[in-house]
Amino acid sequence: MNKKKLPVIISIAAVSVVVFFIFTKATFIFIQPGERGVIFRPFGSGLDKEHIFKEGVHIIAPWNDMTIYEVKEQSIEFSADNPVYTTLDVLDKNGLTIEVEVTIRFYPAYDSIGTIHEKFGPSYPEKLVVPEVRSAVRKIMGKYKAEEIYSTMRQEVEEGIISETQNNLANNSIIMTALLVRSIVIPADIKTAIETKLTKEQEALSKQYDLQISLQNYKIDSIDAEAIANYNHIINASLTDKILKQKGIDATIELSKSTNAKTVIIGNSEDGLPLILGQ
Repeated sequence: MNKKKLPVIISIAAVSVVVFFIFTKATFIFIQPGERGVIFRPFGSGLDKEHIFKEGVHIIAPWNDMTIYEVKEQSIEFSADNPVYTTLDVLDKNGLTIEVEVTIRFYPAYDSIGTIHEKFGPSYPEKLVVPEVRSAVRKIMGKYKAEEIYSTMRQEVEEGIISETQNNLANNSIIMTALLVRSIVIPADIKTAIETKLTKEQEALSKQYDLQISLQNYKIDSIDAEAIANYNHIINASLTDKILKQKGIDATIELSKSTNAKTVIIGNSEDGLPLILGQ
């Protein structure tokens, strides 16, 4: 081999190896289960929003760029223990501060990764999901008073937040699977006032219930007394002297038929039985 050509051959081989490794790394894309890929072709059609790459091995041109998205369900927790997404501070209808802890679970719509990539990019949870949750919580809770949120209207408030967030995210190709309002903390003095008011209302309802029961029992007793009085009136009206005498005769006859030892004492009153028997 010509010694003059050796350096050239070595250089060509080295460049070929480098190009090979660069080409291999750039063109073989591994997408794991629970992931999707979207491709950008700078020298072609640009961002391909229609063709979404699924899990597996894919070969692309080295000058194209593939972005991998996780499509598994994710969660974001707004709480005092989370240094990134802390408790949400919300103003009620009267301007009182309420602290709310929320957890949201979501995932991107598989076939809309291209649209999400174009609008928000891989950081869509921070750019889209977090602001939408904050906006929905503040919007819905701002319609109610702290007293209503804490007591009578809590379920309605939670349903409003869920519906608002779900619709806004769905319009941006994000599927919300759950939103949990885990804690609602209102100012201590307002909480005490609300609990005192609720206690008094419960006491008033209890007294009202007792009064209704007493009134109901009174009505029942009145009805029973009236029924007894009517019964006695009917009986008294139907018991004539003749009927009473006939009853006495029947009782005396039955008594005389008895085989047991007995003594019959005959009275002598004006309406007594002896007079009846004597007749």
